[in-house]
Amino acid sequence: MVEILQDHIPYDISEKPNLPGVKPLSLGGWLVEDEAFAMQMAERDRLISELPDEVFRDAGASFEAKTEVLEQVLLVLRGRSNYKISANQVIRPDKVVIKLDGDPLLTAARLVQEDLCLHEKSGDEHVLTAGVLCFPASWTLAEKVGRPLSAVHGPVVEYDENIAKRVQRMFDGLKADRPIWRYNLLRYVRPDLYQPRSESDARRIDLDYGSGDYVRTEHQSLIRMPKTSSVLFSIHTYIVKD
Repeated sequence: MVEILQDHIPYDISEKPNLPGVKPLSLGGWLVEDEAFAMQMAERDRLISELPDEVFRDAGASFEAKTEVLEQVLLVLRGRSNYKISANQVIRPDKVVIKLDGDPLLTAARLVQEDLCLHEKSGDEHVLTAGVLCFPASWTLAEKVGRPLSAVHGPVVEYDENIAKRVQRMFDGLKADRPIWRYNLLRYVRPDLYQPRSESDARRIDLDYGSGDYVRTEHQSLIRMPKTSSVLFSIHTYIVKD
């Protein structure tokens, strides 16, 4: 068990979040650094090194879309004095050096606390074409990548046909200069950030979420890439002890 906690949750979680339940988000509020940065980033680096096939999947995402994600991340980080960015590398606030010569999406996910899931339009729906998911909250990237939104959210009880249509319209109407966000709210027995679970595995309240002393919430953002029109779903995970 690895306990990496924040001191507090920086938004009001007193109301149960509904689907889709989105709000406007400023570009400045997209990539968040909090007091758990160093420990979360160390855990991300460990998982990417030890479990690369579990936390990074690519189902044929366009290189241009992945590259644009990295470009947009770097654009934000260049405005922060605690990141040292050069042509070939980035020095993070925790002094870890990240080379810029690898897969663009994976590289971007090593610079920030957010997990990054890339969606591209195919036919009538957006498809999860690639993702870096180091901190899954009871799901796996392997079972979702390459699937359209309706299939990705199939196991969610509240995600009916009406919600599916609303979410697809939301993806279609998303503007590059107007990102949006929502949050979810879960309770876990264990504080581990890495908690994958297959769709075929039944949840056990004593081991999984539904009870326990740890409140887990995800700040989930949607941002459209201006050049490729792909949509990035980013997830910033907060865990506090009740």
